[in-house]
Formats: sequence, C-alpha cells, structure tokens
Amino acid sequence: MDAAEEPLLAAASTKPDGAPPPRNKYPFFCAVLASMTSVLTGYNVAVMSGAQIFIAEDLGVSDTQIELLSGAINIYSLVGALLAGWTSDRLGRRLTIVLTNAFFLLGPLTMSLAAGYPALMAGRFVSGVGVGYALVIAPVYAAEISPASSRGLLTSLPEIFINTGVMLSYVSNLVFSGLPAHLSWRLMFAAGVVPTVFLAAGVLTMPESPRWLAMKGRTEEARAVLGRTSDTPAEAQQRLLEIQEVLIVSVPGSGNGNGNNSAWKEAASKAGVRRVLATVLALQFFQQASGIDSVVLYGPRVLAMAGVTSNALLLGLNVLFGVAKAGSILIAMALADRVGRRPLLLVSTGGMTLSLLVLGSVFAAFAGVKDDAAVAAVAVVAVVAFVCTFSVGLGPLAWVYSSEILPLRLRGQGAGLGTAMNRVVSGLVTMTFISLYGAITMAGTFYLYGAVAAASFVFIYTCLPETRGRNLEDMEQLFRTK
Repeated sequence: MDAAEEPLLAAASTKPDGAPPPRNKYPFFCAVLASMTSVLTGYNVAVMSGAQIFIAEDLGVSDTQIELLSGAINIYSLVGALLAGWTSDRLGRRLTIVLTNAFFLLGPLTMSLAAGYPALMAGRFVSGVGVGYALVIAPVYAAEISPASSRGLLTSLPEIFINTGVMLSYVSNLVFSGLPAHLSWRLMFAAGVVPTVFLAAGVLTMPESPRWLAMKGRTEEARAVLGRTSDTPAEAQQRLLEIQEVLIVSVPGSGNGNGNNSAWKEAASKAGVRRVLATVLALQFFQQASGIDSVVLYGPRVLAMAGVTSNALLLGLNVLFGVAKAGSILIAMALADRVGRRPLLLVSTGGMTLSLLVLGSVFAAFAGVKDDAAVAAVAVVAVVAFVCTFSVGLGPLAWVYSSEILPLRLRGQGAGLGTAMNRVVSGLVTMTFISLYGAITMAGTFYLYGAVAAASFVFIYTCLPETRGRNLEDMEQLFRTK
C-alpha cells in the first residue's frame, strides 16, 4: 500500500465528526445464514450420545461397535475436510456450503432407514463427509465476508451453531426416548434431515466471498460485495486494495486461479508460512485432545459411572450441558472483539485444566461408591465447568484464530488441514474412550485430558500473538508470510 492510499484507512474507521461509523448488519446476516449449516454438524455428531442406548437395545450391538459408530464420524470427516479446500477454491465458498447440506440430507436419511449395523456405518460415513466440509467452509466464509470490526463475532458463529445443534440433538434424544427402542433412535436421526433443503436454498441468496472473487480475477464483483459488507464505502475500497495487494505479491496468476501450487511450495521455504501452519495444527490438536468430544458423546455414560442411575435424568442432564455450552459461546462471541483472543484462550484453557483435575479426583477418591448424590453432584458441576470453560475460549476461538491467520492463498487448503487435524484427534479420542478408561480408569483418563489442557495453556501463552482488530491482510505482516 502506498502513502496515497493511507488516508482511506482513516476514512474507513471514522465518520467525518470523528465518531466510529455504525456497524453494517448485512455481513452479520450472511455469516448467520452460512453458519447455520453448522447446526447440522453438531446435531449429527452428538445425536449418537442418546441414540446409542436404543441402538444397542434394538440391534444388540456391542460396546466396541458403539465406540466405533460414535467416533467414526470424526475420522470420516477427514474426507470432507481435505476435499473442502479444493472444492471451495474451485466452485466457490457458497456452492461448497450447498454441497455440504446435500451430505447432511443423505447421511441421516440413510441412518434413519438402516436395517443393521453396516447401513448405520454407511450413513455415518456420509454424514462425516458433511461434517468435514462444514467445519472448513463455514468459518472461512464468515472470516472472508466480515469487516475487521466484527470478524471475531462473526467467525464465532459456526461454533455457536455447532453447539446449538448439539443441544438440539440432546433435546431430540430426550423427546424420543419414551418411544419403543426400534423407533426412537430412527426418529432421532430423521429429525436432522428436515432443515437441509431450506438451508441450501437460503445459502444461494447470499453473496460469494469477495476474497474468492478477487482471487479468481472477478474484481468488479468483489468490489460490489465489499460495498455491501463494509461499514463505509471507504472501508470497502480499502479492503479491496489490501486484498489486491496480497494477491499481486503472493499469488502469481491469481486471476486465472493458478497460484495454489506455488503457494504451497512456500511452506518449505518460508518460516512465517510454516509458523502459521504449525499454529493452526497445534490449536486444532489441543482443542480435541483435551477430551471435549468424549464428554459430548459419552456424557450419560460418565455420569452413570459417577452415580446417576436414571436414563431420563441422564438425558436431561445432557440437555443442561448443551445449554451451558451454547450459552458460554455467546459470552465468547460478545467478548472476542472487546478483550481479544489471547485473554479468552488463556482463561479457557486454565479453567478446563482445573475442572478436568476435579473430575478426575472425583473418580479417584470415590471409585466404587454407588448412589451417592453428593458425589454425583460434584461430577455434574465439574462437567458443566469443563464444557463452559471450553466453550468460552478454545472451542470457538480455535476456529476464529485459525481462519484469520491463514494467508488468502492458503486459507481454503490450510483450513482443510487444520480441520483434518481436529477430526483425526477427535476420532482417536472418541473411538478409544471406553477402552481408555477400561485400561487406566476413569480418573486416569480425565487426568490425562487435564494434562493436555495444561499444555495448551502453555502453548497459547508462549506462541500466540493477539489478532484482535487487525485486517486479514495484516496477518501477512504479523506472521511474516509474505
């Protein structure tokens, strides 16, 4: 950017009287619509939490089969995560979201009609591909459509909707739990089919990402979208200039879409690019290795071992966890653009560490104690504290931070790699949870998760700079990826 362009930045940030301009509501509605697909991500992952009880009763499947069925969706999502970057760079962000909804239509429908375990696993595979796509494309679109003033809020939307989906799956588990076993679990899956067609149709009404349009050489279309999604006309022009500067410097041939191969070669030669990719992968590793999906998928089993004996109460407590999780993300959304990413991440990982140590200590001190209401209550409080502290920071902000620090030329594929890491670790954690606590006890399992949470605190404190208020293009300077 030359000196003649610098006044535009000042004009973009204030009105003539010096007051900040009012925030544009249109990018909020676009980000909400794109992120609503994430409701289906949360629903499809977590519905197995209650459905597994009735599948085991109806089909007579073993604990090992339940473990595989519950956790396999995270491994299957690798397919979608690795394809999403390629798809979004070629078809665009918007059509990729439509494709995601198609997977969320076919997967649950297959499961609800399944006659046996193989069909259930096939439906879980299709749903998993949709999960991988959604985890990549929703935060990428939200980050690229948002002005800097509200990017933290808008890029957090996919996570709040994921947790809304988790909460709705728990409600579905509870609502259908009174039906006969052969019918209840089928309706739990079928309920996830309904929203997909409406969401796909709605997505077609929103604009394409301006950064993707610019990357494809469609500058006038990008200019028009930026005009609709910026707080002021001057800010729209400034954002376009910054995008073009990044494209000219770092994506040779971007107008023809030919820059991706050379961009990936930079990872081998540029320390800044390696640092960004390592940061993304580490954040996604820590987010899942601390055991959050074990609590999401096996919460009733954990609490049953802590002394809660009623199935209805177990499923009701699951709803409580979902409400607490979703409410905590609202706090993160409200604070991300005010207090910054680092403070929330540090509070989050510190709180996770403490709550996991308390939960592990409950099982260590009271192993074998039955029907003790006080022990069960402490376990419930520790689980609620864990999901709340996770959701106020590491849950949503791992995606926010990853999306905003990736350079434009790597954003689609880099987000795919980060999501692949996230899903691999989640799959390993959820597919080994029953076996793990059988080998090292429930106390040992939560102590292990607590150690990972403590390591994530150290990583964030030592390695992550603050990104609040910076334009996406500024990240190139912050991480020296040019």
